[in-house]
Amino acid sequence: MKIRCITLNNRRNEFEVVTRSGVTHNFPYAKADPRPGPEDRIKEAFVDRELGNEAFTYVLESGKEGSVHIEQVLEYNEDPNYLAELLTYKLTVEAQRGIENSGLSRRQIAKRLQTSLPQLYRLLDPANTSKSMNQLVTLLHILNRDVDLVVKKKNAA
Repeated sequence: MKIRCITLNNRRNEFEVVTRSGVTHNFPYAKADPRPGPEDRIKEAFVDRELGNEAFTYVLESGKEGSVHIEQVLEYNEDPNYLAELLTYKLTVEAQRGIENSGLSRRQIAKRLQTSLPQLYRLLDPANTSKSMNQLVTLLHILNRDVDLVVKKKNAA
């Protein structure tokens, strides 16, 4: 996800991050490192092209600078799409670990999954976010891993 622009809201002590899709997310100064404050204010903030427009960089009056990646912003704001992709990523990494420790060949695993070897490789690709959760859970079951899903009500803030 790319960042379109970044603005400072000194009144609320937060960065306002606008993504390419036009959605605005807030990120508090208190979560940034180095942390801006009354004794060391932000001199400038900009979308960092060197980081592929996926982060913004800010410079403090002291000369210290920090960068915040869009993933930090999305995680702070509990963006549902980001959290779903993060869950898929974590399950994929666990499946990769399971395969390393299983003693089974990838061909045997693909056969048990009733799929092709190329499809298994796509399933194990952490960058592929369009995979089926059903296939991932089935794969983890084949690898003798339990998957527990806990749904709980958010605490009122």
